[in-house]
Amino acid sequence: MDKPVIVTVDDDPGVSRAVARDLRRRYGQEYRIVRAETARDGIEAVKEMRLRGDDVAAILADYRMPQMNGVQFLEAAMDMYPYARRVLLTAYADTDAAIQAINVVDLDHYLLKPWDPPEEKFYPVIDGQLDAWLRTERIERTELRVVGDRWSAQSYQVRDFLARNHVPYQWMLAEDPEGAQLVKAAGEGCHLPLVVTSDGTTLESPDQATLATAVGLSTTPATDFYDLIVVGGGPAGLGAAVYGASEGLRTVLVEAHASGGQAGQSSRIENYLGFPDGVSGQQLADRARRQALKFGAELLAARKVTLLEPRGQARVIGFRDGGEIAAHAVILATGVTYRRLEAPGLDEFVGRGVFYGAALTEAPACADTEVYIVGAANSAGQAAVYLAGFASKVHLLVRSDGLEKSMSHYLIEQIAAIPNIEVHLQTEVVGGGGTGHLERLTLSAKGEERTVDAQWMFVFIGAEPFTSWLGETVERDARGFVLTGPDLVQGGKRPRNWPLRREPYYLETNVPGVFAAGDVRAESIKRVASAVGEGAMAVALVHRYLEKQ
Repeated sequence: MDKPVIVTVDDDPGVSRAVARDLRRRYGQEYRIVRAETARDGIEAVKEMRLRGDDVAAILADYRMPQMNGVQFLEAAMDMYPYARRVLLTAYADTDAAIQAINVVDLDHYLLKPWDPPEEKFYPVIDGQLDAWLRTERIERTELRVVGDRWSAQSYQVRDFLARNHVPYQWMLAEDPEGAQLVKAAGEGCHLPLVVTSDGTTLESPDQATLATAVGLSTTPATDFYDLIVVGGGPAGLGAAVYGASEGLRTVLVEAHASGGQAGQSSRIENYLGFPDGVSGQQLADRARRQALKFGAELLAARKVTLLEPRGQARVIGFRDGGEIAAHAVILATGVTYRRLEAPGLDEFVGRGVFYGAALTEAPACADTEVYIVGAANSAGQAAVYLAGFASKVHLLVRSDGLEKSMSHYLIEQIAAIPNIEVHLQTEVVGGGGTGHLERLTLSAKGEERTVDAQWMFVFIGAEPFTSWLGETVERDARGFVLTGPDLVQGGKRPRNWPLRREPYYLETNVPGVFAAGDVRAESIKRVASAVGEGAMAVALVHRYLEKQ
């Protein structure tokens, strides 16, 4: 088998030779090193390799090149080799450009020149990138095709599931020529949405578990006993999976929908440490997911947990579709869901003009229309900024008399600077209607009602924890959030099942060995960074718990 390739492109001949020399010295036995001194030559070389079927492991490009800069080069090469690791070579003066490139081309790393000695500043970086490339599943799949109706809630659910799980697909309407052909080929009585896989298999109106299996997501546990089970794949759950697996615990993460949770639906998170130019929720979730897999964590998709039960020293969880797994410890990280609007006439349009959360798959369809967003927290502000790039006008409906108490200052400033965003204070949605999909909303502002034409409404109000499945096993507060640590024993009341003469860990529930992290926990700070931190802290407490068993 031909060696995989490492490509290096730099218009400075001396630097170009030095990079190739250092690469060959360390990696020449296992990789073929291809060097180019112009961006044009580099692109041609990459094209030839693609036609020959060569495998490219990493691409190193200098930032300052006359024909195209390194970011532009990596963006062009990414279309041909999406799995290649991307490294930008830059001088100290260009570090801002390198940071911006992290979001433009999903840059994997940037290296400052010079990198002497390479044993300290060069090889450790390249070792990490090649290791990540080797661990990445590089099976290229032909794009899925999804055929459905524009205003079908089931069609939206399929597309949203695929998008949030980073599965590429082509969307077409059933009345379009190609869509109609696929529906006809599926046979009489075809139930939409129709999903056609790369090998021609057809799925009619599939549920999430069937769809997950068809696109290659893992849904079956590898064993029946683990060191740690993490329930929920949001920032807290992903953080726990990364730290648990990296510290040697046999870890499985169980997610009912898609990794990322509510944060994964955010169009851009700009106040997360280490991303000065922001990062989309999907990007952040995908990186965390890959990081967890790198350390050996097992990720189960489309499996809904409906049972938690202590059995001796084991903690057992059961699935809605049957089966169960057990572990020494469990971390609950199920997060929260957006609370539903109680206005009459809206429930029937969920997925058909009414969406809870960002629903980024719908953004292109909002082009040149007016969009209504309900909410005053950061998630609503981020959605408003993002959708303003598509819609002719974005109406932000806020029940209170201002945004300052609930939204970050940087977002308030951004919203004020975007001309097609209008903020409506002291305004609520009190009704909705339409035929087949949302067509109008009734708004109440300071006691006065008016009806507006509206096809798109995105709702970000409040939060409800997904904890009803815990039954009487785990103590929760009146709103359903999980009680942990000091909150369990406030006022001297000892919770059910709590052993005598035992102090609770900060994130431990009333069930020893069961911890809670992130938004699902009572009194937690509802931020991505704090959720990740609690996931990591919970793993540290799991270690302490296991040491005492």
